[in-house]
Formats: sequence, structure tokens, C-alpha cells
Amino acid sequence: QLQLVESGGGLVQTGRSLRLSCVASTFIFKNNRMGWYRQAPGNQRELVAWITWSGFTNYSDSVKGRFTISRDNTKNTVYLQMNTLNPEDSAVYYCNTSPVLLAKWGQGTQVTVSS
Repeated sequence: QLQLVESGGGLVQTGRSLRLSCVASTFIFKNNRMGWYRQAPGNQRELVAWITWSGFTNYSDSVKGRFTISRDNTKNTVYLQMNTLNPEDSAVYYCNTSPVLLAKWGQGTQVTVSS
């Protein structure tokens, strides 16, 4: 069964931190580059960070230096540590392969940052 289950979102104040988690099916996760995406109302979904199977990472300019992506290959889990959050980071966050290989998305996890 193909699954992506995100968790860890919430409502926080500017400057605070959150850690997101995503558990994926082995078929999706194993040997694939995984990414975190986000979509704010009225905006397209954007890729903010990705990580290869071996741990090489890349970030969008908007989150570089504040967010850290990591993965645990024994648990089919990818994480996103988000520090120094600001209201522009408010969005629904999703994980998926990067690039997206299947038209399969989880429910996402809402992150809301208050000013």
C-alpha cells in the first residue's frame, strides 16, 4: 500500500521551531530522493528541501540556513527541522519523492506561524 503520512505541524509564534516527520511506504522511500514541499493558500506547491538516500541535501533559498532535512532509512522516515519560523512559512507541508514519481500525496500537516 502506498502511503505518505506527515505529522508535527502546529501553531507557533515567530522565531520558534517545529519538527515535521513523514513516514512513507518502502516502495516510495527506499533508494529515492525525498523532499519536503509546502503549499500556502493561493500558491503553487513548492519544494523547500530534498535529501538523497545517502544524505546529500539541498534547500530553497527561502529556507536555507533555517531548515534542516534528515532521514532515517531504517524507519522509512524523513524529517524537517524548522527553526526561526516566520509567517511566510505558514503552509501545508507535504513530503514526497523529489522529483515526484507517483501522483500520490499524503494529507499534509498544517504549519501556522503567528506574528
